[in-house]
Amino acid sequence: MSHEVDELVIIPARYKSSRLPGKPLVDLAGKPMIIRTAERCFEVMDRDQVIVATDDDRIAQACREYNVRYEMTGDHPTGGDRVAEVAARLPAKTYINVQGDEPVFNPEDLRIILEAARADRSKTYIGYCEMTEEQWHDSKYIKLLFGLNNQLIYIGRAPVPGSHDGAYRFAYRQVCVYAYPPEDLQAFAAPGERTPLESVEDNEVMRFLELGLPVEVLKMSDDSMPVDRPDDIPKVTARLHELGLT
Repeated sequence: MSHEVDELVIIPARYKSSRLPGKPLVDLAGKPMIIRTAERCFEVMDRDQVIVATDDDRIAQACREYNVRYEMTGDHPTGGDRVAEVAARLPAKTYINVQGDEPVFNPEDLRIILEAARADRSKTYIGYCEMTEEQWHDSKYIKLLFGLNNQLIYIGRAPVPGSHDGAYRFAYRQVCVYAYPPEDLQAFAAPGERTPLESVEDNEVMRFLELGLPVEVLKMSDDSMPVDRPDDIPKVTARLHELGLT
């Protein structure tokens, strides 16, 4: 058994993507996207605390080339299930899941979730930020609703909160960084498949709610730009140049 560490950042990466095949290896200003994402994590974490979790040799090869730690996994329905497989082998007090398609996320957001986890390691956390009306209408963006106690109520693709006149009032979107205690991550992975609402929404955080596992939201920056479609690539590349990361 490996020695338990306080935190591990695990970046799930699968080669197959329906909207953008080979997504983790998409070239962004000379480096694969998965490497760009890992490098943002290195601004906050030690290199050995950041692990790419993948089932594809091509992604593993990219990690070797750039000296990024990785773990091979089996086939899984979601990134969270992939994280859970690695967590079963590598003990930690808190696991942080950073989505592999977030190459320009703000490292301060990772610090926010780290501080919350260190203050209370019993909770599962997810980041959120405000969203525009245009994003509210786009199913690409995951919307979330939460209570006055910052507990997640619902998460999905519909334009919520809604109103009688259908007008946009305010809305929040998820920032794709999650933190889990080992127990919640095991409970999440236990079904071995997607739950019904999770399948419809195509969002793994819904499984926590369907299983009755509480999730707490944390306010983060609106800097994240997920690469989900081919037309996202030039936007993110331009942002890398702006950040001086090229």
